[in-house]
Amino acid sequence: MPATTAPPPNLPDGVDAVRTLARLARLLEKASGPLGMAQYRVLSAIAAGDERASRVAERLGLGRPAISAAVDALCREGLLERRGSPGDQRAIDLVLTPGGRDELARVEACMVRALSDVVARAENPSVTSALAALGPALEALHRERHAGRTGPA
Repeated sequence: MPATTAPPPNLPDGVDAVRTLARLARLLEKASGPLGMAQYRVLSAIAAGDERASRVAERLGLGRPAISAAVDALCREGLLERRGSPGDQRAIDLVLTPGGRDELARVEACMVRALSDVVARAENPSVTSALAALGPALEALHRERHAGRTGPA
């Protein structure tokens, strides 16, 4: 059995936070309904400006086969479409359809309601601002890790 280690000193509540986030992820997954979290992540990444499957895969830390399967399913459902890129004849851009934008908005509204139900019971309701602040931190960490993989040796 591996030895257990204490959380880093700057995260005294780290284990509790991780466990809470895992439970919260499950709550949001349920709120996503039939779309599911994997497809939600792909739609939200495209809505945030990642138009190419390779960028979506990179942003989400997934392999291209997983992204291709999700994109194929979303295209079949009419939520996403592939379009030729105006700047690169070989490239394909991914674009949300009007139905895809509507579905993304519907799912996010359900997720926000689920999160609001939890936050309403929290001692510190500014927790949503703290969670939102982790978004840019995640992006920065992703950029740093990606730069380390592709940068000069």
